[in-house]
Amino acid sequence: MDYKVMTDGAIAEELGARFKKLRLRKNITQAAIAERTLLSLNAIKALEAGKGKLSTMIAVLRELDALDSLDNFLPDPGVSPLQLAKMQGRQRQRASRKAAKKRENPEW
Repeated sequence: MDYKVMTDGAIAEELGARFKKLRLRKNITQAAIAERTLLSLNAIKALEAGKGKLSTMIAVLRELDALDSLDNFLPDPGVSPLQLAKMQGRQRQRASRKAAKKRENPEW
């Protein structure tokens, strides 16, 4: 599926349809999901219509035992190489000026 050519609404509808398919595959009614998640039936219907809230999506994924899907949905980008270099620079320890001078002019 080429999401780049789809409208935001079409993508939301596709996600809603996928929530519905997942729920049906697990043989759970909308009413049962609403009851288990403590959400309204209208909130579940809105989610499946592509108009749900993010908090509703998380609650439903949790109830359907599909929270791991979030890693595929939006992977953690990790730390950029530039950020990593900056962080390592801060962690590096340097000798004090006194220690450096002693090495330059050791007292024998």
